[in-house]
Amino acid sequence: MKSPKDIAEELRAQLEKLKSAKDNVSNFQINNFHQNFRRLTNQFDTPGPKMNSIVNFNVPDDRNPIPVRLYEPFNAVKEPGPTLIYLHGGGFVTCDISTHEGICLRMASGSGYRVLSVDYRLAPQNPFPAGPDDCERVLKWALDGYGEEYGIHRHNIALGGDSAGGNMTAYLAQKYRKDLRCQILFYPLMQLVQVKPHKPGPQDVLPLGVMALKFIEQHYVAGADAQNTRLSPLFEKNLKSVPPTYMLTCGLDPLRVEGKAYADKLTAAGVRVLYTHTKSMPHGFLNFAKAFPKARKIPLDAADFMRQYMDDKTEMSPS
Repeated sequence: MKSPKDIAEELRAQLEKLKSAKDNVSNFQINNFHQNFRRLTNQFDTPGPKMNSIVNFNVPDDRNPIPVRLYEPFNAVKEPGPTLIYLHGGGFVTCDISTHEGICLRMASGSGYRVLSVDYRLAPQNPFPAGPDDCERVLKWALDGYGEEYGIHRHNIALGGDSAGGNMTAYLAQKYRKDLRCQILFYPLMQLVQVKPHKPGPQDVLPLGVMALKFIEQHYVAGADAQNTRLSPLFEKNLKSVPPTYMLTCGLDPLRVEGKAYADKLTAAGVRVLYTHTKSMPHGFLNFAKAFPKARKIPLDAADFMRQYMDDKTEMSPS
């Protein structure tokens, strides 16, 4: 069986080919990268817990209906109840609902809450702001009460995501801070102005680090203003009343510095933060539970965190 290092080396080689193609990245190259990432996830992730039901449907939109997948655990309340909307990672250019199913299954089972996973549009075919637009559309759909028939309580919603999904989660939690119970940020990409830490260490030579961030800058940001908090939520100055936050960072991850910086900024603003740092883990390890046993535990810890702030009986007052 390939080691985690072998996984990263394979993905790095594919990124090098994509990056060298510059503006002429073909659909074949992108699809090949997607397929290889799915293959590696299937090989190195363990099956998640069984669900009472898993339902695929589209959140309506005039131009681009947004595919979503709803996980309902056996211990979920029958009536509309607490729901986590989850935004998968993948650098805005890869991954989908299926690659991140293990994370969603563990969080659904661990919390007893429904989890709605969003299959937003990806770059380079759909650069910024296509992905954030899709995620915000799904969130507004849920907050406006249209998810009730699926068991989604409009006043009992949390938002979460990893990496790129954490980036979009952080911005949306700032914008909709009065409407969300809490947010889950797994090794989030908090800014797109710089592509590496101020003081890079030996861990930053790992294959998927700086190269992936440069690819994101070229094909996702694609000339947009990276200072905009929609791209770089770390730069938001007013963090008062942002919902309680679970923050995970990894020692073997170029994003560890900005994740910790955001956790510190939230704490200084009076936000309740549970900060977890996994010193020996690489970015994206939650997708590879066979290689990293901690990938099975962290989603359960986040589920415990959610239960502190999402109550089946108490509604938030509409803002």
